Amino acid sequence: MTRHATEPAPQLLSGAHAPLALGVVALVTLGAFENRAVSTALPSIVHDLDAITGYGVVTAAPLASYLVSLAAAGWWADRSGPAPVLRAGMLAFLVGMTVTATAATLPLLVAGRLLGGLAEGLLDVGVMVLVARALDPRLRPRVMALFAAAWVLPSVLGPAVTGAVTEAVGWRWVFAAGPVVLVPVWLALRPAIAASDARDASETPSPARRPLHLVLPWALVAATALVTLSVVAERRVAGQVSPVLVLAAALVALALAARRLLPEGALHAACGIGGVVALRGLLSAAFMGVGAFLPLVLTVLRHHGPLTAGISLSITGVTWSAGSAVQSRLDGRPMLLLRLGFGLLTVGLATTSLIVWADAPTALGLSGWAVAGLGIGLTSSTLSVLTMGASADADQGHHNAGGQMAASMASAVFLAVAGGVIAWFGAPSREAFGVISGLAVSVGVLAMVVTGRARCAVDVMTRRA
Repeated sequence: MTRHATEPAPQLLSGAHAPLALGVVALVTLGAFENRAVSTALPSIVHDLDAITGYGVVTAAPLASYLVSLAAAGWWADRSGPAPVLRAGMLAFLVGMTVTATAATLPLLVAGRLLGGLAEGLLDVGVMVLVARALDPRLRPRVMALFAAAWVLPSVLGPAVTGAVTEAVGWRWVFAAGPVVLVPVWLALRPAIAASDARDASETPSPARRPLHLVLPWALVAATALVTLSVVAERRVAGQVSPVLVLAAALVALALAARRLLPEGALHAACGIGGVVALRGLLSAAFMGVGAFLPLVLTVLRHHGPLTAGISLSITGVTWSAGSAVQSRLDGRPMLLLRLGFGLLTVGLATTSLIVWADAPTALGLSGWAVAGLGIGLTSSTLSVLTMGASADADQGHHNAGGQMAASMASAVFLAVAGGVIAWFGAPSREAFGVISGLAVSVGVLAMVVTGRARCAVDVMTRRA
């Protein structure tokens, strides 16, 4: 009999857990709205600043700072607890939004976006470590479901609200609202952060497993490699030697950095945390491999308008949340959830890929995309719960940051490969998108094969319960 067998089931939104749950969900919701706002308003921003040629730099800036901040946040959270990481993240968010809202030149806009990526990495790690340390393990699946639900409203309303505000009063007001909204979010989260401070002050600081001066240089290498992949892969590389060599060098640098930044065993999907982190990477690569190009397929190949392309984002926002809600009800069977989730993801991606061909109805492809969203909702939440449950307090930061880094690295590599495929065919075509979709489905199949590597993490989590 486990120690929880005779205890009453805790309630997430009542009692001592309510401030933590409400605070972190409010923070995730704010981050989701910021994400959707930037995606929607960025074309208007660079046009207004007469900086169209800097669009790629503005897009790549937060990607670079995000990866560096993940590495630093993981180290910092393991060393000092999640509270200082969250405070720094909210401060970076506040300053970043203010700089972006008042930017009059491209360098200031880039600075604001760099701070935005820094804030995102700090907050992502800080929230996960806070939940892992402060929340009853039985409530972790439920809070993961709330995190997924927190993205639904921003995904559905965020682009429309941002577009309306941008057209009515200008894009600057979209970002000026961020600091104002941050105030109630901070007030909601403050009791949980204070409790975490008190707990961490009563404990002996954890010794750093890796000195920060050895972590940050490799994080910078990884960030540079990711930006290189993102920028160069968009160009035509067929018949051009230099870009091909640059891409190859970036891939080698990223592999070397990943070996030093990710938890042990991640690159070969070792049984345990390494396998969980590897699955996070495969999940992100497969899903992004189709999701990144689906709006383009709908508009360029199927000749649908922006509304239909935007619906694809709303579909996954809703079904992702539904999948996460299901995992919160079946949290006692993580291996079943992973097998079912990766199976649904792969079948959904395969069905979505039919939209590339002219005879397949658009509704069929979008229904497949809904199934894929259900699959990622099941798997991503389960992998997050496994990471928290199988990690000691002193490793929560490193392991949670490692999962986020694996997802970013894997998706960047896949998108670089996809860019090469499009360049090989000479233009966005049915054949190019067909190959890309086939690769994404293959990654999903690989994830289904590797799913068993999470078994050891399940065993560790069970013993800790």
